Amino acid sequence: MTQVFNGQPSNTTDRASQTVGAEAIVSLRGVSKTYENGSKALVDVSLDIQRGDFLFITGPSGSGKSTLLKLLYGEEHASQGEVLVDGCDLATLRGDRLSQLRRRIGIVFQDYKLIPRRTVMENVAFVLWAQGLPRKEIHRRLQPALKMVGLVHKADCFPDQLSGGEQQRVGIARAIVGTPPILLADEPTGNLDPDNSWQVIKILKKLNSVGITVIVTTHDESLIRLSNHPAVQLRNGYLYRPKG
Repeated sequence: MTQVFNGQPSNTTDRASQTVGAEAIVSLRGVSKTYENGSKALVDVSLDIQRGDFLFITGPSGSGKSTLLKLLYGEEHASQGEVLVDGCDLATLRGDRLSQLRRRIGIVFQDYKLIPRRTVMENVAFVLWAQGLPRKEIHRRLQPALKMVGLVHKADCFPDQLSGGEQQRVGIARAIVGTPPILLADEPTGNLDPDNSWQVIKILKKLNSVGITVIVTTHDESLIRLSNHPAVQLRNGYLYRPKG
């Protein structure tokens, strides 16, 4: 069960215990992020996400959602507090140790970030090539990843031959081909129509059902209601758990 606490009072939200669960795969403890220009992206955020959870993080643009995810894979560092991911304190990780952690985290971006002159198969395999896996192992992993997102028949297509929904599904396949225990999805449906958005959420739910911890940022409240998974909300850098 996801647990969230924030000291900022609110009449519209509940506050949960700060107790750190024994099975927490992600823990933020009193985390604040302030940029050099003085802008506060996150303020005193504490959050536990248990292994196998599916959590939505919602809130308006600029509320700190993307910053929170960047803290989890080490692109940004907290100004205060602790960020613990899969047993690792992000503040202590640099170089190879940070790279090793990132191999255990799949990331899905809103704008897909596919390589235009590479096929679907090559885009998905790119992460494994970068890790130096042998060709036989790469081939063994490719088929299940493409099958999971329903794109085996598009393996030899290029990104510009795909719809937006298909490109996002390639992004998901690329994120999971290394079998990470954690999947972060930053506004994965932001550029998609409702039907394609729901297809993406169904794939994420399927991945969660096989044990992957899924954390999704979104501003689409209708998707959250349809998916029937817990959500927390960021507002002005503070984290809340909505009632109901």
